[in-house]
Amino acid sequence: MNNLTLHQLRCFDAVVNHGSFQAAADQLFRSQPTVFAAIKSLETQVGVSLLDRSSYRVKLTDAGRSFYGHARVLLQEYEKLEDHITQLSMGVEAELHVVIGDLSPLTETLSLLRRFFDASPSTRLHLHFEAISGPWERLRDGNADLIFHHIDASDPGLEYIELQNVQLIPVVAPGFLSFPVSDNILPEQMRDYVQCVIRDSATHSKPRDYYLMDGARSWTVSDQLMKKEIIVQGMGWGHMPDYLIEEDLRTQKLLSIKGLHLKGGQVRLVAARNRNIPHGPVAQKLWSYIQDQCQ
Repeated sequence: MNNLTLHQLRCFDAVVNHGSFQAAADQLFRSQPTVFAAIKSLETQVGVSLLDRSSYRVKLTDAGRSFYGHARVLLQEYEKLEDHITQLSMGVEAELHVVIGDLSPLTETLSLLRRFFDASPSTRLHLHFEAISGPWERLRDGNADLIFHHIDASDPGLEYIELQNVQLIPVVAPGFLSFPVSDNILPEQMRDYVQCVIRDSATHSKPRDYYLMDGARSWTVSDQLMKKEIIVQGMGWGHMPDYLIEEDLRTQKLLSIKGLHLKGGQVRLVAARNRNIPHGPVAQKLWSYIQDQCQ
């Protein structure tokens, strides 16, 4: 086994895929006798017959089928190593750090990233989920190549690509309030009810709270899905992004209390990066890809 070579395995793989020694030789730009000798040598070293040569099209034996499953994994890993070495030699970064903020729609954001990284399999993705000012902190500290979040568009240190608007709607579960739901509810009326808010994930920035009712009891959670479930269960009320509760509002599993006094809000989600840090080729390629997708 110590004398197995990459050449032997590649010849074996080509014969399996093309069904003949000649077709494999053509694909590998080798002579037919060279490929045949490589397979014969491989079978001698392994100690079993790997190919059934009794018919016109060469087929795997049972032992060959088992061996090929493991050999193919080894070849695929070697191909990944070759790609990685190529990237390193070109100065291409081997990993990227991307932050998804708490208001970004997870399905759409991950779908966008999946399509890009399918074409960059040798780049390792470090995906982080942060809330409130956590994404900004990572970007400012140079710990993120890119964030999906809302930003202060007037900040000259940031460049961004506009993605979508998200409406923030104050909602309650049916029966949560002791008075009728209407569009005329006053903030003072909500002070006796637990308000559920997202916990700021920043570690050394001044913590921020949005829509927090002065004087009201509050519970903090780490993400929007947990917040939604607490509200659905009638354990509190709060502002939710519209894309997460469209179906719940339609079926009246949740009720909007947006109105004259509880107005809700809107944020503009963007992909953003720090202008003041260098961006490698893959990070720049991802940036260009997002720009193309948003045109």
